[in-house]
Amino acid sequence: MKNGVIFVGTKFLYNDALREYALRKAKEVLGVVEKTVFFKDGDKELFLELEGEFEEGARNILFASKQNFPTIGKILCTITEDNLVLKEDSLIPSKAELYAKNSYVVRYNGASLNALALDEEKKMPEILLQNENDSATVQLFGEDEHSAKLLLETLSQTYEVKLEFVTLVQGWLEVHISSKKHGNIAEFIQSAKQLFPKKLIPASNIMLYIIERLSSLGKTVTFAESCTGGLLSYFLTKNNGASKILNGSLVTYSNDIKNNWLAVDSEVLENFGAVSQETVMQMCEGAMGVAKADYAVAISGIAGDTGGTPQKPVGTVFVGVRNHSRHIEEHLLLQGDRNYVQYQSVLYGIKMLLLSDVETFF
Repeated sequence: MKNGVIFVGTKFLYNDALREYALRKAKEVLGVVEKTVFFKDGDKELFLELEGEFEEGARNILFASKQNFPTIGKILCTITEDNLVLKEDSLIPSKAELYAKNSYVVRYNGASLNALALDEEKKMPEILLQNENDSATVQLFGEDEHSAKLLLETLSQTYEVKLEFVTLVQGWLEVHISSKKHGNIAEFIQSAKQLFPKKLIPASNIMLYIIERLSSLGKTVTFAESCTGGLLSYFLTKNNGASKILNGSLVTYSNDIKNNWLAVDSEVLENFGAVSQETVMQMCEGAMGVAKADYAVAISGIAGDTGGTPQKPVGTVFVGVRNHSRHIEEHLLLQGDRNYVQYQSVLYGIKMLLLSDVETFF
């Protein structure tokens, strides 16, 4: 059964924040979203799309603007040979199995659709579609995709599960697990963890895992960011509970701020440059001292699209990680536009943080 999200309303095409809010909430229920479709106000192709989704037995969450919400009910009634009734101050299909204010679920021909009314600056109605626990995600570090497939796909046959591998950055695989008819995901993950005891983390949201892990131990983390401009901090703080492990972080773009806020030596900046192993090492040390944290991650680089030199081309990034017992730095040469370089830099920072203390995180 395919999982999809359908947007009905021109605003969803242009209001990025509203659209991303809806997608985040949909993914909490659906897990992996395999299809996302947009329809502008008055799009006459909407009927055929919904009819096709029911014919395919798909599982969808549909977000409609308030003005389009009544139209959805009419279309669904036509498809399912139903009629509208007044419930929760809205006209909804009479055969809707679940309903709440501005939200209802219609099941037909093996398909499920949760229609919701959503507008800007409004709280999202309750998503009524149930989370079907037929999938899971694990994070695997320090294995290339080919080797991981050889080992895990053999194991997957024993537990009758299907695997899909996604390389996020070098040395970090996200493995999506779905259950076949008689599959056992929980036992597969347990066996996979035994196979990779110091490499596998059974979590779909790695930042939430870090929050839960460090908070349970009473430990904290801090960041010192240059080229990523606070993106790493955002990756953490967009999750509930971030304040349990983060007292604060610093965005230090200029050399003066690196020197004044993080105590990076002027001689280091002059001799090696802001984008260097020596600088991120001192950025980590300075950030740990300022925040009195147990872990620090520092990132400095040339994200682009300009600013590179023959010695340090665009995409040159140094990432440093420090805790009370060790420090590690890595020199990266990343490809892509400015935003993708920043995104990759953050993922490397997260990966290095986890691998810097295997006993704690694995």
